[in-house]
This record gives sequence, C-alpha cells and structure tokens, in this order.
Amino acid sequence: MTEPTTGAPAVPRTRSCPFLPPDGIAAVREAAPVTRATFTSGHEAWLVTGYEQVRAVLRDPSFSVRVPHALHTQDGVVTEKPGRGSLLWQDAPEHTGDRRMLAKEFTVRRMQALKPNIQRIVDEHLDAIEAQGGPVDLVKTFANPVPSMVISDLFGVPVERRPEFQEIAEAMMRVDQDAAATEAAGMRLGGLLYQLVQERRADPGDDLISALITTEDPDGVIDDMFLMNAAGTLLIAAHDTTACMIGLGTALLLDRPDQLALLREDPSLIGNAVEELLRYLTIGQYGGERVATQDVEIGGVRIGKGEQVVAHILAADFDPAFVDEPERFDITRRPAPHLAFGFGAHQCIGQQLARIELQIVFSSLLRRFPTLRPAKPVEELRFRSDMVFYGVHELPVTW
Repeated sequence: MTEPTTGAPAVPRTRSCPFLPPDGIAAVREAAPVTRATFTSGHEAWLVTGYEQVRAVLRDPSFSVRVPHALHTQDGVVTEKPGRGSLLWQDAPEHTGDRRMLAKEFTVRRMQALKPNIQRIVDEHLDAIEAQGGPVDLVKTFANPVPSMVISDLFGVPVERRPEFQEIAEAMMRVDQDAAATEAAGMRLGGLLYQLVQERRADPGDDLISALITTEDPDGVIDDMFLMNAAGTLLIAAHDTTACMIGLGTALLLDRPDQLALLREDPSLIGNAVEELLRYLTIGQYGGERVATQDVEIGGVRIGKGEQVVAHILAADFDPAFVDEPERFDITRRPAPHLAFGFGAHQCIGQQLARIELQIVFSSLLRRFPTLRPAKPVEELRFRSDMVFYGVHELPVTW
C-alpha cells in the first residue's frame, strides 16, 4: 500500500500545445497513476491519472461528490449545493431516483427526434454568418448561440431571456473568481428558473419542464425546487460543454489540415471524427472531485475515509494503456470508450444529444464553408484555461 506524502507537487496546468494535456501530466501518470498532489486551492489530495484507475474511482459508490473543499478554485470554498434534481452534486440513493426520472426525457429516440430542429437552428446561424461575410468570430456567432438555442428550446426558455442565460452560464463556469461571484450568478439563474417554472405550471407546453411537471410522482419529489435544480444543472452543463466542443473542435480541425481534408472528402467519417474530438479534447480539464466515504483501494493505493480525490479524465483519455499513440489526432481511429462524458453513475445524461448536435454542427459547417480557414494564428487565440470547461474565447475564421 502507498501512504499519503507531504509537500506534494502542484498539479501540472501549463500547456505548451493548447490542444494537448498540460505538460508533465503524462510523466505523473507514468510514475504513479495514483499519487498525492497540491491543487489550485492549496489543498493536497489524491490525483488519479490512469485510465483504469479513473474508471475505478468514478464507478465506486465509496466516493461521494459532496466534497469538503473545492480543489480547483483559488479560495477552496464549497458553496452551498442545490438539493434534489441537481444530479452533479447528488449521491445515491437520491441521485439514483432523480436520474431515473430525468433519463426518461433523454432517451435516444427522443434525442433523435430533435434532429430537424437542431438542423434548422444550425442552418439559420450559418445563413447569418454567410450573409455577414468573413472574417467572423465563430464562437460569438455560432459555437455559443447554437447550443444555447438547442437547450433553451428543449427547456422552453423564452427567446428574450436567452442572452441573460448565456451570460449567467459563463459566470458560473469561471474558476478564477471568488465564491461570492459564483453564488451571485447562481442567484440570478434561480430567479430566471423560478419564473420559468411558474409559467410552465400555469401553461404547460411540449418542453422538458412541462414534461417533468406532468410526470407521475407518487413520492412528491418533483416540486418547484426540484424543477429549478434539474433545469439549472442541465441548462448550464449542456450549453457550456457543447459550445466549448464546437469552438475548440473547429480550431483543432483547422489546425490539422490533413484530418480536415479527410472529413471533407468523406463525410461518413463524422461519427468517428466526433468521438476522436471528444477524446482528444476532453474539455473537463481539471477532472472530477470526489471524497472517500470509507477506506478504499485504487490501483494498489489506500485512500482513507475523508480523503479527497481528483479523477483527471483528460489524463486518462491520453493513457497509452487505453489508446495507441494518444497524442496523434486521427479521425479514422476506431472509436474507443473515452471518458469525456464521465463514467459510472454520474456519466453525462445528455451525451446522446451532444453527439447528435456535434455531428450536425461539424457536418453542416464544413459543407457550407468548404474553404473555411482561420483568420488568426492559433498562437494568438485565447484559450479557456480560466474556466471549468476548456475551449477558446474566440475563433476568428474566414472562407
């Protein structure tokens, strides 16, 4: 067994290549896939970087998401977490029951039925970009608004409130601000969602909130707070993650012209391409935080009850034990079971929607603009190292 050490080194965070994991994280994984490290907050905890070891942490019910310290923020403060319906911050048995209720609204069949609306939203934004003419910031004109429109339609968010929702989503995803600023953004989101829930109770539609309101609920779980928590969690997560993948994925494709050419020549590769983009970019750049609720062994290392753990999913998706030549971006690679959507009980409930959306987005973008090219060198782009999910702040393109 390996016991905790003291004065642990800091977790690598600096990237010499913006599309690859932080420098040094591979060496950490090679030396010890489960080791002690010091995080941004100054707290020391276990860092898990190996593919099999990360999977073991994420599927083990001995690890709770209700952590005592926020390891990735500067102040380490854990703000008060929402209750029922907020899947990201729940443990079993509440998480199990709530996820089961919400999963009924995210079936593959229902997500497939959204394709025409997603295509309409994508086409309308591409029409506007084409009419405007290049160069344009693809993040501002496409990557951000498209996922916002898709998820807002799904939840019935009125058009006039969507700009405010986008602003709140960005504020809540920052890791370089204090807990008070994050809490203030959460309060704004709560007000928006409370009003939305009341409107849906008075006048139900065909949106997801209305569907939950009319769901059979013998235990009386689905109250206003449940609906607000569920909608808030899914709205923020679905919007920001997909927006990051569109912007960063486009930047990567433009940076790898050989792979871009392959996709243009053979559009049937889009499914493979999206899976490789998801693995290669793994935008949850800091990993999932957990705390052990009992003594547990991971990869031959004893983790004591009450000790915190970070499952570094990005490092795991680049583990050579998982995929050959992990730093080679190859859209013809046979899709592998990457961890970009997480693993275990907390695996992303909206992953099928994300896959469909990304396939439509990249296929449509490259079809509409076959000569799409960057309007600014990659070295001059601002990357989202200051956010929970990695991406680009802007992506100037032309054609």
